[in-house]
Amino acid sequence: RPAALQAFSLFVKAKEVPVTYPGGGAAVWWRCCRQTFRERRSIHRHVGTQHGGDVEQQATGPGCAGRAVSAEGAGGRGCEELCEALPDTSGLRIEELTSKVGEVLLYYCYCEVKDPEKLCAWQKALCQHLHLTGKVRVASEGINGTVGGSKVATNLYIEVMLAQPLFKDILCRDDFKSSAGGAHCFPDLRVGVFKEIVPLGIDPKEVSYKETGIHLTPQEFHREVEHHLSQSSQGQSDTILLDCRNFYESKIGHFRGCLAPDIRKFSYFPSYVDENLKLFKNKRVLMYCTGGIRCERGSAYLRSKAVCKEVYQLKGGIHKYLEEFPDGFYRGKLFVFDDRYAISSNEDVISACRYCGMLWDQYKLCSSQHCRQLVLTCLSCRKKGLTACCPVCQEKELQVTSGASGQALKEECECTQRRPRVPIEHISEGTWGTAR
Repeated sequence: RPAALQAFSLFVKAKEVPVTYPGGGAAVWWRCCRQTFRERRSIHRHVGTQHGGDVEQQATGPGCAGRAVSAEGAGGRGCEELCEALPDTSGLRIEELTSKVGEVLLYYCYCEVKDPEKLCAWQKALCQHLHLTGKVRVASEGINGTVGGSKVATNLYIEVMLAQPLFKDILCRDDFKSSAGGAHCFPDLRVGVFKEIVPLGIDPKEVSYKETGIHLTPQEFHREVEHHLSQSSQGQSDTILLDCRNFYESKIGHFRGCLAPDIRKFSYFPSYVDENLKLFKNKRVLMYCTGGIRCERGSAYLRSKAVCKEVYQLKGGIHKYLEEFPDGFYRGKLFVFDDRYAISSNEDVISACRYCGMLWDQYKLCSSQHCRQLVLTCLSCRKKGLTACCPVCQEKELQVTSGASGQALKEECECTQRRPRVPIEHISEGTWGTAR
Protein backbone atom coordinates (compact mmCIF):
# COMPACT_ATOMS: atom_id res chain seq x y z
CA ARG A 1 0.00 0.00 0.00
CA PRO A 2 2.86 2.53 0.67
CA ALA A 3 4.20 1.73 -2.83
CA ALA A 4 0.74 2.33 -4.24
CA LEU A 5 0.49 5.69 -2.52
CA GLN A 6 3.94 6.65 -3.81
CA ALA A 7 2.92 5.65 -7.32
CA PHE A 8 -0.23 7.69 -6.92
CA SER A 9 1.73 10.75 -5.82
CA LEU A 10 4.20 10.43 -8.71
CA PHE A 11 1.87 9.59 -11.54
CA VAL A 12 -1.57 10.87 -10.60
CA LYS A 13 -0.10 13.94 -8.89
CA ALA A 14 -2.43 13.99 -5.92
CA LYS A 15 -1.95 17.00 -3.69
CA GLU A 16 -1.59 16.68 0.06
CA VAL A 17 -3.85 19.22 1.78
CA PRO A 18 -3.09 20.16 5.40
CA VAL A 19 -6.33 20.69 7.32
CA THR A 20 -6.97 22.56 10.55
CA TYR A 21 -10.33 21.98 12.24
CA PRO A 22 -12.28 24.91 13.70
CA GLY A 23 -12.35 23.19 17.08
CA GLY A 24 -8.62 22.40 17.04
CA GLY A 25 -6.46 19.60 15.66
CA ALA A 26 -4.85 19.02 12.28
CA ALA A 27 -4.71 16.34 9.60
CA VAL A 28 -3.52 15.66 6.07
CA TRP A 29 -5.98 14.94 3.27
CA TRP A 30 -5.51 14.36 -0.47
CA ARG A 31 -6.98 16.09 -3.50
CA CYS A 32 -7.49 14.47 -6.90
CA CYS A 33 -10.05 14.88 -9.70
CA ARG A 34 -11.54 17.83 -7.78
CA GLN A 35 -12.35 15.53 -4.86
CA THR A 36 -11.04 15.49 -1.30
CA PHE A 37 -10.04 12.18 0.26
CA ARG A 38 -9.83 11.93 4.03
CA GLU A 39 -8.51 8.34 4.31
CA ARG A 40 -5.68 6.44 2.66
CA ARG A 41 -8.10 3.61 1.96
CA SER A 42 -10.37 5.91 -0.04
CA ILE A 43 -7.44 7.33 -2.05
CA HIS A 44 -6.34 3.78 -2.85
CA ARG A 45 -9.84 2.88 -3.96
CA HIS A 46 -10.01 5.96 -6.15
CA VAL A 47 -6.66 5.11 -7.76
CA GLY A 48 -7.68 1.53 -8.38
CA THR A 49 -10.98 2.42 -9.99
CA GLN A 50 -10.11 5.64 -11.82
CA HIS A 51 -6.35 5.62 -12.48
CA GLY A 52 -5.31 1.98 -12.31
CA GLY A 53 -4.33 1.90 -15.99
CA ASP A 54 -2.29 5.11 -15.75
CA VAL A 55 -0.41 3.91 -12.69
CA GLU A 56 0.38 0.52 -14.24
CA GLN A 57 1.55 2.05 -17.52
CA GLN A 58 3.83 4.65 -15.94
CA ALA A 59 5.10 2.43 -13.14
CA THR A 60 6.66 0.14 -15.77
CA GLY A 61 8.45 3.06 -17.44
CA PRO A 62 12.08 4.21 -17.05
CA GLY A 63 13.34 4.44 -13.50
CA CYS A 64 10.91 1.87 -12.11
CA ALA A 65 13.13 -1.17 -12.64
CA GLY A 66 10.34 -2.75 -14.68
CA ARG A 67 8.19 -3.29 -11.55
CA ALA A 68 4.50 -2.79 -12.32
CA VAL A 69 2.02 -1.41 -9.79
CA SER A 70 -1.31 -2.96 -10.75
CA ALA A 71 -4.77 -1.62 -10.10
CA GLU A 72 -5.07 -4.24 -7.38
CA GLY A 73 -1.89 -3.03 -5.69
CA ALA A 74 -3.20 0.52 -5.80
CA GLY A 75 -6.40 -0.37 -4.00
CA GLY A 76 -8.59 -1.70 -6.83
CA ARG A 77 -10.20 -5.10 -6.80
CA GLY A 78 -8.48 -6.26 -9.99
CA CYS A 79 -9.61 -9.68 -11.19
CA GLU A 80 -9.77 -11.50 -7.87
CA GLU A 81 -12.23 -14.35 -7.60
CA LEU A 82 -14.74 -14.91 -4.84
CA CYS A 83 -13.59 -17.41 -2.23
CA GLU A 84 -16.60 -19.57 -1.32
CA ALA A 85 -14.98 -21.47 1.54
CA LEU A 86 -16.85 -21.88 4.83
CA PRO A 87 -15.08 -21.81 8.21
CA ASP A 88 -14.28 -25.06 10.00
CA THR A 89 -16.65 -25.40 12.96
CA SER A 90 -16.01 -29.09 13.66
CA GLY A 91 -14.21 -28.26 16.91
CA LEU A 92 -17.13 -26.24 18.28
CA ARG A 93 -20.11 -27.41 20.28
CA ILE A 94 -23.47 -26.55 18.72
CA GLU A 95 -24.31 -24.57 21.86
CA GLU A 96 -21.44 -22.19 21.10
CA LEU A 97 -22.95 -21.34 17.73
CA THR A 98 -26.57 -21.14 18.85
CA SER A 99 -26.24 -19.38 22.22
CA LYS A 100 -28.85 -16.65 22.70
CA VAL A 101 -26.26 -14.50 24.43
CA GLY A 102 -24.60 -12.81 21.49
CA GLU A 103 -24.55 -9.68 19.39
CA VAL A 104 -25.84 -8.01 16.25
CA LEU A 105 -23.36 -6.88 13.60
CA LEU A 106 -23.95 -3.98 11.23
CA TYR A 107 -21.58 -3.42 8.30
CA TYR A 108 -21.28 -2.50 4.65
CA CYS A 109 -18.60 -2.53 2.00
CA TYR A 110 -18.68 -0.66 -1.28
CA CYS A 111 -16.63 -2.47 -3.93
CA GLU A 112 -17.03 -3.84 -7.44
CA VAL A 113 -18.76 -7.23 -7.40
CA LYS A 114 -18.63 -9.02 -10.76
CA ASP A 115 -20.96 -11.86 -9.78
CA PRO A 116 -23.55 -10.68 -7.19
CA GLU A 117 -25.54 -13.94 -7.46
CA LYS A 118 -22.47 -15.98 -6.55
CA LEU A 119 -21.68 -13.71 -3.60
CA CYS A 120 -25.32 -13.92 -2.49
CA ALA A 121 -25.30 -17.73 -2.55
CA TRP A 122 -22.07 -17.83 -0.53
CA GLN A 123 -23.41 -15.34 2.02
CA LYS A 124 -26.55 -17.39 2.52
CA ALA A 125 -24.51 -20.58 2.98
CA LEU A 126 -22.11 -18.81 5.37
CA CYS A 127 -24.87 -17.38 7.58
CA GLN A 128 -26.72 -20.71 7.70
CA HIS A 129 -23.46 -22.50 8.52
CA LEU A 130 -22.93 -20.15 11.49
CA HIS A 131 -26.62 -20.12 12.55
CA LEU A 132 -26.88 -16.38 11.90
CA THR A 133 -30.12 -14.56 11.15
CA GLY A 134 -30.63 -11.10 9.69
CA LYS A 135 -30.61 -9.27 6.38
CA VAL A 136 -27.89 -9.09 3.74
CA ARG A 137 -28.17 -7.03 0.54
CA VAL A 138 -25.78 -7.80 -2.31
CA ALA A 139 -25.33 -5.72 -5.47
CA SER A 140 -22.72 -5.04 -8.11
CA GLU A 141 -21.68 -2.04 -5.96
CA GLY A 142 -20.99 -4.06 -2.80
CA ILE A 143 -22.62 -5.63 0.24
CA ASN A 144 -24.67 -4.38 3.19
CA GLY A 145 -25.58 -6.58 6.11
CA THR A 146 -26.93 -6.76 9.64
CA VAL A 147 -26.73 -10.22 11.19
CA GLY A 148 -27.23 -11.63 14.67
CA GLY A 149 -25.91 -14.69 16.45
CA SER A 150 -23.68 -15.95 19.22
CA LYS A 151 -20.38 -14.13 19.79
CA VAL A 152 -18.50 -17.19 18.59
CA ALA A 153 -20.51 -17.15 15.38
CA THR A 154 -20.21 -13.40 14.77
CA ASN A 155 -16.45 -13.48 15.42
CA LEU A 156 -16.07 -16.27 12.87
CA TYR A 157 -18.22 -14.30 10.43
CA ILE A 158 -15.97 -11.24 10.76
CA GLU A 159 -12.81 -13.33 10.29
CA VAL A 160 -14.18 -14.95 7.13
CA MET A 161 -15.33 -11.60 5.72
CA LEU A 162 -11.93 -10.00 6.34
CA ALA A 163 -10.20 -12.93 4.61
CA GLN A 164 -12.51 -12.72 1.58
CA PRO A 165 -10.46 -11.54 -1.45
CA LEU A 166 -13.33 -9.33 -2.62
CA PHE A 167 -13.11 -7.19 0.51
CA LYS A 168 -9.38 -7.41 1.25
CA ASP A 169 -7.80 -4.02 2.03
CA ILE A 170 -11.24 -2.36 1.91
CA LEU A 171 -13.11 -3.90 4.84
CA CYS A 172 -11.50 -3.83 8.29
CA ARG A 173 -12.60 -5.04 11.72
CA ASP A 174 -13.52 -1.52 12.77
CA ASP A 175 -16.12 -1.42 9.97
CA PHE A 176 -18.25 -3.91 11.89
CA LYS A 177 -20.54 -2.14 14.37
CA SER A 178 -21.77 -4.40 17.17
CA SER A 179 -24.45 -4.23 19.85
CA ALA A 180 -25.88 -6.66 22.39
CA GLY A 181 -28.39 -9.05 20.85
CA GLY A 182 -28.32 -12.29 18.92
CA ALA A 183 -30.11 -14.43 16.34
CA HIS A 184 -33.40 -13.85 18.19
CA CYS A 185 -33.37 -10.19 17.11
CA PHE A 186 -34.45 -11.21 13.59
CA PRO A 187 -37.37 -13.43 12.54
CA ASP A 188 -35.28 -15.20 9.90
CA LEU A 189 -32.40 -14.90 7.42
CA ARG A 190 -32.92 -12.91 4.24
CA VAL A 191 -30.14 -12.66 1.66
CA GLY A 192 -30.83 -11.22 -1.76
CA VAL A 193 -29.44 -9.48 -4.83
CA PHE A 194 -30.54 -5.88 -5.39
CA LYS A 195 -29.62 -3.00 -7.66
CA GLU A 196 -28.43 -0.94 -4.67
CA ILE A 197 -27.11 -2.02 -1.29
CA VAL A 198 -29.01 0.89 0.23
CA PRO A 199 -32.25 2.00 -1.50
CA LEU A 200 -31.62 5.57 -2.64
CA GLY A 201 -33.76 4.93 -5.72
CA ILE A 202 -31.13 6.14 -8.20
CA ASP A 203 -28.97 3.98 -10.45
CA PRO A 204 -25.51 3.57 -8.85
CA LYS A 205 -23.99 4.45 -12.22
CA GLU A 206 -25.60 7.90 -11.98
CA VAL A 207 -24.77 8.58 -8.33
CA SER A 208 -21.79 6.52 -7.23
CA TYR A 209 -20.30 5.87 -3.81
CA LYS A 210 -17.00 6.93 -5.38
CA GLU A 211 -18.18 10.56 -5.24
CA THR A 212 -18.92 10.51 -1.52
CA GLY A 213 -18.31 13.30 0.97
CA ILE A 214 -15.33 13.69 3.30
CA HIS A 215 -15.32 11.14 6.13
CA LEU A 216 -14.84 12.43 9.67
CA THR A 217 -13.92 10.19 12.58
CA PRO A 218 -16.21 10.36 15.65
CA GLN A 219 -13.65 12.63 17.35
CA GLU A 220 -13.48 14.98 14.35
CA PHE A 221 -17.26 14.97 13.97
CA HIS A 222 -17.67 15.72 17.69
CA ARG A 223 -15.41 18.77 17.37
CA GLU A 224 -17.30 19.97 14.31
CA VAL A 225 -20.68 19.65 16.05
CA GLU A 226 -19.33 21.43 19.11
CA HIS A 227 -18.07 24.30 16.95
CA HIS A 228 -21.36 24.41 15.02
CA LEU A 229 -23.46 24.61 18.20
CA SER A 230 -21.22 27.31 19.60
CA GLN A 231 -21.51 29.39 16.42
CA SER A 232 -25.26 28.74 16.14
CA SER A 233 -25.87 30.12 19.61
CA GLN A 234 -24.44 33.40 18.28
CA GLY A 235 -26.31 33.16 14.97
CA GLN A 236 -23.04 32.81 13.05
CA SER A 237 -22.93 29.19 11.85
CA ASP A 238 -22.64 28.43 8.14
CA THR A 239 -23.14 24.71 8.81
CA ILE A 240 -26.13 22.39 8.54
CA LEU A 241 -26.06 19.29 10.72
CA LEU A 242 -28.14 16.96 8.56
CA ASP A 243 -29.81 13.75 9.75
CA CYS A 244 -30.40 11.70 6.58
CA ARG A 245 -32.46 9.00 8.28
CA ASN A 246 -36.24 8.61 8.28
CA PHE A 247 -38.56 10.60 10.56
CA TYR A 248 -39.39 7.69 12.88
CA GLU A 249 -35.67 7.19 13.51
CA SER A 250 -34.87 10.83 14.31
CA LYS A 251 -38.03 11.09 16.42
CA ILE A 252 -36.56 8.94 19.21
CA GLY A 253 -32.96 10.14 18.93
CA HIS A 254 -30.86 12.76 17.11
CA PHE A 255 -27.94 15.15 17.44
CA ARG A 256 -28.53 18.47 19.10
CA GLY A 257 -29.07 21.26 16.60
CA CYS A 258 -29.77 18.94 13.68
CA LEU A 259 -32.05 19.31 10.69
CA ALA A 260 -34.08 16.08 10.50
CA PRO A 261 -36.14 15.76 7.29
CA ASP A 262 -39.70 14.56 7.82
CA ILE A 263 -39.40 11.76 5.25
CA ARG A 264 -40.64 8.20 5.57
CA LYS A 265 -38.07 6.51 3.29
CA PHE A 266 -34.46 7.13 2.35
CA SER A 267 -35.48 6.87 -1.30
CA TYR A 268 -37.28 10.22 -0.77
CA PHE A 269 -33.99 11.88 0.20
CA PRO A 270 -33.00 12.93 -3.38
CA SER A 271 -36.38 14.61 -3.85
CA TYR A 272 -35.96 16.31 -0.47
CA VAL A 273 -32.61 17.72 -1.60
CA ASP A 274 -34.06 18.83 -4.94
CA GLU A 275 -36.99 20.62 -3.29
CA ASN A 276 -34.76 22.34 -0.75
CA LEU A 277 -31.64 23.23 -2.73
CA LYS A 278 -31.69 26.84 -1.49
CA LEU A 279 -31.35 25.46 2.01
CA PHE A 280 -27.90 24.04 1.23
CA LYS A 281 -26.50 26.85 -0.92
CA ASN A 282 -23.04 27.92 0.29
CA LYS A 283 -23.37 25.80 3.42
CA ARG A 284 -21.02 23.30 5.03
CA VAL A 285 -23.03 20.13 5.58
CA LEU A 286 -22.32 17.60 8.32
CA MET A 287 -24.27 14.42 7.54
CA TYR A 288 -24.92 11.39 9.72
CA CYS A 289 -26.97 8.20 9.74
CA THR A 290 -27.09 4.93 11.70
CA GLY A 291 -23.96 3.16 10.47
CA GLY A 292 -22.65 5.40 7.70
CA ILE A 293 -23.99 3.67 4.59
CA ARG A 294 -26.80 6.09 3.76
CA CYS A 295 -24.36 8.99 3.96
CA GLU A 296 -22.13 7.38 1.34
CA ARG A 297 -24.53 7.89 -1.55
CA GLY A 298 -26.63 10.58 0.15
CA SER A 299 -23.55 12.81 0.34
CA ALA A 300 -22.66 11.89 -3.25
CA TYR A 301 -26.09 13.04 -4.39
CA LEU A 302 -25.83 16.31 -2.45
CA ARG A 303 -22.34 16.93 -3.86
CA SER A 304 -23.65 16.33 -7.40
CA LYS A 305 -25.83 19.43 -7.01
CA ALA A 306 -22.74 21.62 -6.60
CA VAL A 307 -24.37 24.06 -4.18
CA CYS A 308 -22.58 23.30 -0.89
CA LYS A 309 -19.25 24.63 0.27
CA GLU A 310 -18.32 21.15 1.44
CA VAL A 311 -20.03 17.92 2.47
CA TYR A 312 -18.77 15.88 5.42
CA GLN A 313 -20.09 12.63 6.87
CA LEU A 314 -19.72 10.74 10.13
CA LYS A 315 -17.58 7.65 9.57
CA GLY A 316 -19.21 4.61 11.16
CA GLY A 317 -22.39 6.56 11.81
CA ILE A 318 -24.10 7.08 15.14
CA HIS A 319 -23.06 3.56 16.15
CA LYS A 320 -19.37 4.44 16.25
CA TYR A 321 -19.98 7.90 17.68
CA LEU A 322 -21.85 6.49 20.68
CA GLU A 323 -19.04 4.03 21.38
CA GLU A 324 -16.73 6.98 22.03
CA PHE A 325 -19.22 9.64 23.17
CA PRO A 326 -22.12 7.93 24.98
CA ASP A 327 -22.94 11.25 26.64
CA GLY A 328 -21.98 13.47 23.73
CA PHE A 329 -24.20 15.56 21.48
CA TYR A 330 -26.46 12.69 20.42
CA ARG A 331 -29.50 12.48 22.66
CA GLY A 332 -32.10 9.72 22.92
CA LYS A 333 -32.15 6.20 21.48
CA LEU A 334 -30.65 4.81 18.29
CA PHE A 335 -33.23 3.20 16.02
CA VAL A 336 -32.22 -0.19 14.58
CA PHE A 337 -33.90 -2.26 11.89
CA ASP A 338 -34.58 -5.44 13.83
CA ASP A 339 -36.97 -6.65 16.51
CA ARG A 340 -35.27 -4.50 19.18
CA TYR A 341 -36.26 -1.28 17.33
CA ALA A 342 -33.96 0.81 19.52
CA ILE A 343 -30.74 0.59 21.52
CA SER A 344 -29.54 3.10 24.08
CA SER A 345 -26.28 4.61 25.30
CA ASN A 346 -27.81 7.00 27.83
CA GLU A 347 -31.03 7.41 29.79
CA ASP A 348 -32.43 10.27 27.72
CA VAL A 349 -36.00 9.99 26.43
CA ILE A 350 -36.81 12.72 23.93
CA SER A 351 -40.05 11.43 22.37
CA ALA A 352 -43.57 10.99 23.75
CA CYS A 353 -46.56 8.65 23.74
CA ARG A 354 -48.76 9.31 20.73
CA TYR A 355 -51.90 9.43 22.91
CA CYS A 356 -51.15 10.84 26.36
CA GLY A 357 -47.91 12.74 25.77
CA MET A 358 -45.92 10.94 28.45
CA LEU A 359 -42.20 10.56 27.70
CA TRP A 360 -41.89 7.29 25.77
CA ASP A 361 -39.55 5.86 23.11
CA GLN A 362 -40.42 2.17 22.79
CA TYR A 363 -41.87 1.41 19.37
CA LYS A 364 -44.50 -1.21 18.58
CA LEU A 365 -46.09 -2.10 15.26
CA CYS A 366 -49.50 -0.55 14.69
CA SER A 367 -52.10 -3.10 15.79
CA SER A 368 -54.16 -2.62 12.64
CA GLN A 369 -53.42 -5.55 10.34
CA HIS A 370 -53.48 -3.43 7.18
CA CYS A 371 -50.82 -1.02 8.48
CA ARG A 372 -47.06 -1.45 8.97
CA GLN A 373 -46.37 1.87 10.69
CA LEU A 374 -44.61 2.07 14.03
CA VAL A 375 -46.33 3.68 16.99
CA LEU A 376 -45.18 5.16 20.28
CA THR A 377 -47.85 4.23 22.79
CA CYS A 378 -47.07 3.84 26.48
CA LEU A 379 -48.06 0.84 28.62
CA SER A 380 -50.96 2.70 30.21
CA CYS A 381 -52.47 3.64 26.85
CA ARG A 382 -51.90 0.16 25.47
CA LYS A 383 -53.90 -1.26 28.37
CA LYS A 384 -56.73 1.06 27.32
CA GLY A 385 -56.63 -0.47 23.84
CA LEU A 386 -54.88 2.47 22.20
CA THR A 387 -52.49 0.42 20.10
CA ALA A 388 -52.80 1.89 16.59
CA CYS A 389 -50.72 4.63 14.99
CA CYS A 390 -53.70 6.96 14.43
CA PRO A 391 -57.50 7.19 14.93
CA VAL A 392 -58.15 5.94 11.37
CA CYS A 393 -56.19 2.75 12.01
CA GLN A 394 -57.71 2.40 15.48
CA GLU A 395 -61.21 2.45 13.97
CA LYS A 396 -60.27 -0.10 11.33
CA GLU A 397 -58.81 -2.37 13.98
CA LEU A 398 -62.07 -2.19 15.91
CA GLN A 399 -63.98 -3.08 12.74
CA VAL A 400 -61.81 -6.13 12.18
CA THR A 401 -61.95 -7.41 15.76
CA SER A 402 -65.72 -6.86 15.98
CA GLY A 403 -66.35 -8.48 12.61
CA ALA A 404 -68.25 -5.40 11.49
CA SER A 405 -66.36 -5.17 8.23
CA GLY A 406 -66.80 -7.83 5.61
CA GLN A 407 -64.48 -6.25 3.06
CA ALA A 408 -60.72 -5.85 2.75
CA LEU A 409 -59.43 -2.62 4.25
CA LYS A 410 -57.11 -0.38 2.25
CA GLU A 411 -53.65 0.30 3.59
CA GLU A 412 -54.11 3.94 4.49
CA CYS A 413 -54.05 5.92 7.68
CA GLU A 414 -54.09 9.46 9.00
CA CYS A 415 -50.32 9.41 9.50
CA THR A 416 -49.50 9.05 5.81
CA GLN A 417 -52.42 11.12 4.51
CA ARG A 418 -51.47 14.26 6.42
CA ARG A 419 -47.71 14.07 5.87
CA PRO A 420 -46.24 15.56 2.67
CA ARG A 421 -44.13 12.99 0.84
CA VAL A 422 -41.32 15.53 0.55
CA PRO A 423 -41.44 18.48 2.97
CA ILE A 424 -40.22 21.92 1.96
CA GLU A 425 -38.24 23.59 4.73
CA HIS A 426 -38.76 27.21 5.75
CA ILE A 427 -35.79 27.98 7.98
CA SER A 428 -34.21 31.36 8.54
CA GLU A 429 -30.51 31.95 9.10
CA GLY A 430 -31.03 32.33 12.81
CA THR A 431 -32.56 28.90 13.34
CA TRP A 432 -29.87 26.52 12.01
CA GLY A 433 -29.15 25.27 15.50
CA THR A 434 -32.74 24.41 16.34
CA ALA A 435 -33.27 20.70 16.92
CA ARG A 436 -36.16 19.06 15.13
